[in-house]
Amino acid sequence: MYAYIKGFIKAIKPTHIVVENHDIGYQILSPYPYHYHLDEEVLVYTYHYVRDDANLLYGFDSEDGLDLFIKLISVSGIGPKSALSILAANQVEDTIVAIENADVKFLMKFPGIGSKSAQQIILDLKGKLVTDEESLIPTTENDVTQALSALGYNKTEIRKVMHKVNIDQSIEMMIKEALKLLIK
Repeated sequence: MYAYIKGFIKAIKPTHIVVENHDIGYQILSPYPYHYHLDEEVLVYTYHYVRDDANLLYGFDSEDGLDLFIKLISVSGIGPKSALSILAANQVEDTIVAIENADVKFLMKFPGIGSKSAQQIILDLKGKLVTDEESLIPTTENDVTQALSALGYNKTEIRKVMHKVNIDQSIEMMIKEALKLLIK
């Protein structure tokens, strides 16, 4: 099993990259191959997928992306191609929030994901993606989350509004904006 491959990008194709490591070129299927640059040194987190007719490597620029991919392909009816289409938007945190909030419309915007597939993803993964919800929230947002929690709002209510709050402002303004959204 390969946990990651560190090397230099030698080819970029629409569906994959080639990473050279010790004179071996690894073809790695990627949701965002054009995110990389030729001859750039990279560390790609990999998933080795084996079927009767295929032996493939899938690669991601973060462990979070890899973890989400593995969980997505565990869902009945979601294969690697559909999981890659979800991860191609490079919105791991937004996707996790959408699953936790049962946001079917968000998931349906990805190619190959219809209403039934989106509902199955939510059914299978809701509550299983985040062990510590606050680990997804940057420090400033963490402060806002703690303030809202102290005011009596629960984590689910807070999580629903935090992705709508403009983070390019002071903590006080973020709290006011979040409160307006929570009161609605």
